[in-house]
Amino acid sequence: MRSISAFGRLEQFHPEPRLDTGHTVQGPVSTRPFVSQRAASAGVTPADVSFGPFRLHPTQLLLLEGDKPVCLGSRALEILIALLERRGELVSKQDLMARVWPNVFVEPANLTVHMSALRRALRDGRDGHRFIVNIPGRGYCFVGRVDELSANGEAL
Repeated sequence: MRSISAFGRLEQFHPEPRLDTGHTVQGPVSTRPFVSQRAASAGVTPADVSFGPFRLHPTQLLLLEGDKPVCLGSRALEILIALLERRGELVSKQDLMARVWPNVFVEPANLTVHMSALRRALRDGRDGHRFIVNIPGRGYCFVGRVDELSANGEAL
C-alpha cells in the first residue's frame, strides 16, 4: 500500500512488527499459547479453560456459563483470551489494543467499552466473583482461578 505524505512524495507503508499478532485473512491462528508447561510436557493440549461458573472454548471463540452461551462480542472475547493467556500478569492497554485491533488505529475508549462489556458479562466484582483487575493507567490483569481442561472436560 502506498500513500502520499504531507510533503508530496510516495512512501511505502510498513506496519510495525510488534503489531503482528498472528492474525491472517482467514482469521486468528488456531494454535494459541494456552498450554501450561505441565500440559505441554505431557503432550496434551487443553481444549477449554474454566474459571468460576464459566468455560471458554478459545478456538471457537465461545464462552459458556454452565451450558448456556454468554452473549459477548468477538473483541471482548479476544480481550478475555489475551488476559487468560497471561493470567496473573499485567497486560498493558497497548498490548491488548494491538492484539484485538491489529494494524488499526483505535481510540483507547474502544478498549474501555469492550472491557466494560466483558466485566458485565462475567459479573466481575459481584457475587464474590473477581476475575479482572485494572491497574489505572497501565493495564489489566486476570486474577481469577483458572483450570485448563482437556478435550473431554477433565482438569489437567
